[in-house]
Amino acid sequence: MAAAGNKTNWFAVWVSAAVVVVLVGVGALVWWMNSAATSPGAAPTGSSVEAETGAIVVGDGADEVELWLDFYCPHCQDFEDLYGPTITELVESDAITLRVQPVALASLNAASGTRFSERSASAMYCVAEESGDAAYDFMTAVFATHPTGQGLTNDELAEFAADAGAPEAAECIADETYADFVLAQAQELPQNADGSAGTPTLVVNGEIVPITGDVTADLTSRLGQ
Repeated sequence: MAAAGNKTNWFAVWVSAAVVVVLVGVGALVWWMNSAATSPGAAPTGSSVEAETGAIVVGDGADEVELWLDFYCPHCQDFEDLYGPTITELVESDAITLRVQPVALASLNAASGTRFSERSASAMYCVAEESGDAAYDFMTAVFATHPTGQGLTNDELAEFAADAGAPEAAECIADETYADFVLAQAQELPQNADGSAGTPTLVVNGEIVPITGDVTADLTSRLGQ
């Protein structure tokens, strides 16, 4: 009987091994699903897109202005109405280097029911691959429509791209090539002093600026310092 007690229970060993294999497989699946959910996807390229940050660079001025936006964000639309003309003047006069970061906020992306935040931000990167200046013109044109409801279709976005000088962007827009990238970029939004982050975010010469509605105080008075 003592000898029988020393026998290896191979059935138990096999069951234990099978459990380990299943747990490892589940762990790998969870890791893969998490990685897929947070994957930035294809990154845009082109001379006007900063590889390190993903910013679309327009202009070549001494002062640096950075703008984070979501096309479906009503506050971003208001910001463009008020600050846009001044920013355009500063870009055209080479007074600033503008870095634009189009992102897709998850809540706004779902709000339209057509993933408009995601599609429009992706479309801007499609245009930027052809020309940073065209991307800026595309941005102002899309904002001028004050997108609400379902937003614009991909065909309409492609028309705006062509009008801005990037007709070759149509296929990229239709494929929504940078949809995952703009969703991931939303996680990179700069945080305010209280730890909050959102759109629009204005950064002037490396400093996050509270948006008050006073263009002079928030923007022009901070240049050349």
